[in-house]
Amino acid sequence: MTKHEQILQHIRSLEIGNKISVRHIAKVLNVSEGTAYRAIKDAENQGLVSTIERVGTIRIEKKQKDNIERLTYAEVINIVDGSVLGGRNGLYKTLNKFVIGAMKAEAMMRYVEAGNLLIVGNREQVHKLALEEGSAVLITGGFDTSEEVKQLADKLELPVISTSYDTFTVATMINRAIYDQLIKKEIISVEDILIPVEKTDFLTTSNTVEKWHELNNKTGHNRYPIVDEELKLHGIVTAKDVMGVSPFMEIEKVMTKQPITVTNQTSVASAAHMMVWEGIELLPVINQSKKLIGIISRQDVLKALQMIQRQPHVGDTIEDLVTRHFEDVSTANEYTFQLEVTPQMTNHLGTISYGVMTTIVTEAGSRVLRKHKKGDLVVENITLFFIKPVQIDTLMQVKPKVLEVGRKFGKVDVELYHQDQIVGKAMLMAQLIDR
Repeated sequence: MTKHEQILQHIRSLEIGNKISVRHIAKVLNVSEGTAYRAIKDAENQGLVSTIERVGTIRIEKKQKDNIERLTYAEVINIVDGSVLGGRNGLYKTLNKFVIGAMKAEAMMRYVEAGNLLIVGNREQVHKLALEEGSAVLITGGFDTSEEVKQLADKLELPVISTSYDTFTVATMINRAIYDQLIKKEIISVEDILIPVEKTDFLTTSNTVEKWHELNNKTGHNRYPIVDEELKLHGIVTAKDVMGVSPFMEIEKVMTKQPITVTNQTSVASAAHMMVWEGIELLPVINQSKKLIGIISRQDVLKALQMIQRQPHVGDTIEDLVTRHFEDVSTANEYTFQLEVTPQMTNHLGTISYGVMTTIVTEAGSRVLRKHKKGDLVVENITLFFIKPVQIDTLMQVKPKVLEVGRKFGKVDVELYHQDQIVGKAMLMAQLIDR
């Protein structure tokens, strides 16, 4: 086990709420501070710890995808750029509801429950009442609170946080953070579809080609990862590699070294792109130490892509905001889409942004390619010419024309018009993925 893995294992073993420091980890595990820092950053990326300015790094419970929209108090501090006045030992706790305190104390307390976060100004009596009900407190406007409230927060392990932002801004920032997390929840990653290493067929560097034939007869597959005794990935072996080779030949001598790999955080869309581009059926999934943690197959990736398209969206991305306005007004002779340029689609000059123009071209090209060939696609290249600026509230026509569709690639010419005048032109190339 590498030092990096030892540190991650040590962090996982710590109780939720424990404080972690680079210096302490380096001392306890006898590693350099640089190694400790890199491992703690990796733990933060994995959702095992959270780092808060002026507080430090604490061990938190890793979120599951089904409750990703729930925030911890530690995350709230980072969102609102807050400081902790008391109750720092409760930062790892997850909150279930926000309550904005904009009424009399008696009326407010009817809405405050355990596990809430009360957003309120400099009303010290309300701070105390909320803590006694089991709710944390977020004080807006940069105000402080009394020593009595701070001591109560420490005793109950319920955070009292102060931020310089006003109540409306804080509520907006927190809502935006939850909304972003909902969008992340929809993105399927390799972690969601991988076949874990315990259920994966693989060969070791000490095996011979004979073992490949045994596995091939047993599973019907012909592509296997090659690992050492510690499960570190060394290569991949396929039917092509063992063709005509003696069964007693060491597998290490015929395998393909440095194979293409993904991690469990790679998106399924990226994995699909690699598999189509490289023409491969299986990808090993590795961790930061290059240890095999599972595999994904082309079939599983394509199923996941189809599932993404059928799922209802919870949070809208910029792409959703643009494509929602697409209206198909095609005739028998040509494909045509139209959309109105809304305020969200424009730049600071009030004309359509370059990013939105790219999204329009991509959406139009994708739609017509799917009419010619069923399946999924990955855009490979777009050449875009901006001929005239398009202003806000303009009704645009988008006319894609399929130039060529092959087994693996499609080529589309896209023209953009306003009042019969051309305002933009593009050429789109895409990889086509058979279902």
